[in-house]
Amino acid sequence: MTTTAQQHSTYRNPYDSPFRWQLKDLVLVVVLGVVFGFVYWALVQAWNGLAIAMGPAGDLAQHFLFGGWLLVAPLAVAITRKAGSGILAEIIAAAMEFVFLGSPAGPMLLIAAFLQGLGSELPFAIGRYKKFGITRYAISGFLGAFLVFWWSAIRSGWFGQEIFLLRLGIQGVSGILLGGILAWVLVKAIQKTGVVDNYAIGRAQ
Repeated sequence: MTTTAQQHSTYRNPYDSPFRWQLKDLVLVVVLGVVFGFVYWALVQAWNGLAIAMGPAGDLAQHFLFGGWLLVAPLAVAITRKAGSGILAEIIAAAMEFVFLGSPAGPMLLIAAFLQGLGSELPFAIGRYKKFGITRYAISGFLGAFLVFWWSAIRSGWFGQEIFLLRLGIQGVSGILLGGILAWVLVKAIQKTGVVDNYAIGRAQ
């Protein structure tokens, strides 16, 4: 028996293996990425509005909302339970933002998307794509926000600022709340509708 076959034999359904994708898994991840590309573009507009409303503190607006840009990764991972699905979903959403919706960040957005997806997916990967408690979602949101923060800090020159730790703290909390706990709520809501019963999340019930 090959190593791959041994891995698949540990699952009730061989397609539940995180390394065995079906076409429907890929299609779903692409659809989620496209949909959240529009959601993320809307978040940019909300960020601009909040920055204006916050006046002199407007530069912090992005950190308050940042967790929203992490949502698609845990959704993709939770529903398909496939390795790399979170990273792929974030990259597709970012591509939608700058290719079709004209995000000013441009192609550099893809690097941030990769880091966001990597950080968000890591806790689920450590749990072998089998553990999806609310705490794991919260850690997912925090790591997604934490990992990309350093990339943003390098690009934006935040190091040495007096509010550096404030930036990090706000973004971390936003990641936990918007990118983690809100993602958990959304997954539970979607699961109740029954529309994802034919995916790994449905077979795991």
